Amino acid sequence: MTDDIKKPGCYGVLAKVFPMGGEGLRHSPEECLACPHKTPCLRAALSSDPAADHVREERMDRAYASGNLSFIERWSRKKAMAGKKGRAEKKGRE
Repeated sequence: MTDDIKKPGCYGVLAKVFPMGGEGLRHSPEECLACPHKTPCLRAALSSDPAADHVREERMDRAYASGNLSFIERWSRKKAMAGKKGRAEKKGRE
């Protein structure tokens, strides 16, 4: 259904659809909340944009700071992310 409707120019652009707010937290702008593409657009931004890894790290750091994530869990997740990033870079060089 959404493939039939033309997507806006901001579709999947992380800096536009999920920008950093004034309090250090990310949020969706009001115009995105009214858009029929909001969910697939945000998913596309978080899966394809290289800056999305930074968003995941921010989320982990906030969870660790609030006590919802242990040191070992945080370390393990960051190590897994670094491994994925390293494999992707190595694959890109080949």
